[in-house]
Amino acid sequence: MPRPLKFKDHHQENRIFSARLTATLVAVLVLSLVLAGRMVWLQAMEHERYTTLSDRNRVQTQTLSPPRGLIRDRQGRILADNRPNFSVTLIPEQVRDLEETLSEVNRLVTLEEEDVQRFLGRLRGPRRPWEPIPLRARVTEEELARLVVNQHRLPGVRIDATPIRHYPHGEMLSHVLGYVNRISRQDLDRMSREQRANYAGTHFHGRSGLERQYESLLHGTAGHRKVETNARGRVLRVLEEDPPQPGEDLQLHLDLEVQRAAWEALEGHRGAIVAMDPRDGGVLAFVSRPGIDPNLFVTGISRDDYDAYRDDLDRPLFNRALQGQYPPGSTIKMMHGLAGLEHGTVTWEDSIWDPGYFRLPNQNRVFRDWKREGHGWVDMHRAVAESCDTYFYKMAYDLGIDRMQAFNSGFGLGRPTGVDLPNERAGIQPSREWKRRARGESWFHGDTINASIGQGYTLATPMQLTYATTVLARQGQPVTPRIAELPLAGDTLVQEPVTLSEPEHWDRMQAAMEDVLHGERGTARMTGRNAAYRIAGKTGTSQVFSLEQEEEYDEDEIEERLRDHALFIAFAPADDPAIAVAVLVENGGSGGGVAAPKARQIMDTWLLDENGELDPPPAMQDLDNPTAAGVPKES
Repeated sequence: MPRPLKFKDHHQENRIFSARLTATLVAVLVLSLVLAGRMVWLQAMEHERYTTLSDRNRVQTQTLSPPRGLIRDRQGRILADNRPNFSVTLIPEQVRDLEETLSEVNRLVTLEEEDVQRFLGRLRGPRRPWEPIPLRARVTEEELARLVVNQHRLPGVRIDATPIRHYPHGEMLSHVLGYVNRISRQDLDRMSREQRANYAGTHFHGRSGLERQYESLLHGTAGHRKVETNARGRVLRVLEEDPPQPGEDLQLHLDLEVQRAAWEALEGHRGAIVAMDPRDGGVLAFVSRPGIDPNLFVTGISRDDYDAYRDDLDRPLFNRALQGQYPPGSTIKMMHGLAGLEHGTVTWEDSIWDPGYFRLPNQNRVFRDWKREGHGWVDMHRAVAESCDTYFYKMAYDLGIDRMQAFNSGFGLGRPTGVDLPNERAGIQPSREWKRRARGESWFHGDTINASIGQGYTLATPMQLTYATTVLARQGQPVTPRIAELPLAGDTLVQEPVTLSEPEHWDRMQAAMEDVLHGERGTARMTGRNAAYRIAGKTGTSQVFSLEQEEEYDEDEIEERLRDHALFIAFAPADDPAIAVAVLVENGGSGGGVAAPKARQIMDTWLLDENGELDPPPAMQDLDNPTAAGVPKES
């Protein structure tokens, strides 16, 4: 009989179920123990760490940007300050309808397409909730009033005011003050870790001029505050605050009225003017015209505005006073004359016959005097007063370029003056070595002849010419030019004094320079007429292009930008100098007719009181203290 079939084995099922239940209970128990152990580990062993992480999410440290220091002239008048910049920002989380809100804001304040696109780009980018997004900067007062009146209808729209740099005098001081603009990633990469921390909450950085030179002083020290935020990053309350330290104010030697006089003197011209107080080295005026509006650069200049500056033939972006290198022309004849006197090549009594030209021995080439018919018999005094080229041709040929170059370096030619501005150019004081290195050529006598009247390879900046004039006014004693009224650093360039074996040469050269303006035949006698003080000066004219041997210069037939540059240097009062000036007028033509009257206008502004009486203001620093002045103490 067959065995019955079992369709279900209850005993086997019970064993399998019991085994699975046991395994499940063991697994649950093990997992519970692991979870409990992990909880104990996190709560007991890692408590301090996660408490700290939690606080970091809840408590945030924010950087507070310091107010930038002001810049003032010597009388305390503000030249650069900080003004509120009103901007429109949106908090998207509070806006009901973004498209409608943008349309309504555009009705109240004009929104450019790039403003909207920039806003949308930041909206899509990484950011914290409740963080406002800038929509439009530089809101005018009229636009601000419309926004304030309608703000109750625009939830999520805010008006923020942040301080930005402002230059109330615009172009007039653009090349000396410089400007600030937005700090870039490249700027931060060049900084040390400590410096980057100080700029964490800062949007602006000195880019040129004094703003760049004294950035560390003007910027100040950033502050910090700890705030409590919610899970979405919104600030709930301020827990602790360390306020920022404002940047220090910068006071200048610069005088606003003298600066304005120099600026107005160059109206309608391209050129540069630098005025300096020989008593302490303070720069009274520093003008390069045309200039730029530095306010356009602060929050970011538009492409159209920058292209207009860049493509302008008058080169308003170029700092002519500090970086423009020009042939100094006859303005350096006094230095060459003193070199000839010091080396015994000439004396004050020596005279030569000037037929209107000079010819090198055994050569046919003729070097012409500016006066075609010549000056007749000429000595040193008359050669300076009437600017006789032929006299200096002959003297330079006898003196030689080596002794000329060595002597001129004492007046700061061919080297930076050390003025407290960045990117100063050194000019060129040519020598045999310089020509061999720069041109790969030998030096010729003709090069010496050209250098004798400040032509050929010789180049100088208006800043250097003012410095050289100051050395003349101080009879060889140098002084470092300074724009800011600050003690000089220990590594400041100190020029050795120019010493003469016969000190009376200084007085006699000064007398010759006075006759340039007060003598019967002086080349700037019209400028010196009716002056309330004596002026010692020298005119100069430098060629823009060379003439052929028999070719004559006719200003009326030459295109304006090819005409000669007009130069003039001077110091006054001659017996007790309180101002030294160098004027350069690009393509101005006559130094005596164009440049000299501008210098007189500037000197009158500084030296005369409101009644037209001689009353020069006192110097700001005492040069008896060599540490403050940066020069050796005078005996």
